[in-house]
Amino acid sequence: MNIYLEANPNPNSLKFVVDYMLVQPGQNFDFPDLESAKNAPLAVELFQYDYVRRVFYMSNFITVTKSEEKQWMDIQDELKAHIKKFLETGKPILEESHINSIAEETEMDLKIKVILDEYIKPAVEQDGGAIEYKSFEGGVVKVFLQGACSGCPSATVTLKSGIENLLKSMIPEIKAVEAEEV
Repeated sequence: MNIYLEANPNPNSLKFVVDYMLVQPGQNFDFPDLESAKNAPLAVELFQYDYVRRVFYMSNFITVTKSEEKQWMDIQDELKAHIKKFLETGKPILEESHINSIAEETEMDLKIKVILDEYIKPAVEQDGGAIEYKSFEGGVVKVFLQGACSGCPSATVTLKSGIENLLKSMIPEIKAVEAEEV
């Protein structure tokens, strides 16, 4: 098994890319804290490092977000070794109950989530915020804006002129994007 590291726009996040699929195409699993990771054994283990702030699974990679106090050069090899050792055991990264709980997502939900994860989340995270998908109904996508984005005066401009325009151009069925408070 090979694992290589890949940077992204968020300097506190690093992708650990493996040479096989970890989750089904279109699926992703975001664990912003230890509690949310209770059905994800690898994420639980990664949260044991006091500098790990978030774990995200998608396709063939795991993205780890660290605290600002640590430098990647000091911790990346430790995390890479841990991930590799876990994956080599053959244990699942998700418990079956967690996989089944997302089975009711529609194809549209998955399309929207992929666009948010690939194009929008990195930019939002770079500014100290977070965006989470909530729902799609009647042409309207609803999202949660968190962190620095919550209550930010420019969040509405970003939402309408950036996020909404991108989603509408990539998925014609989308008519609007609205933010809800967490």
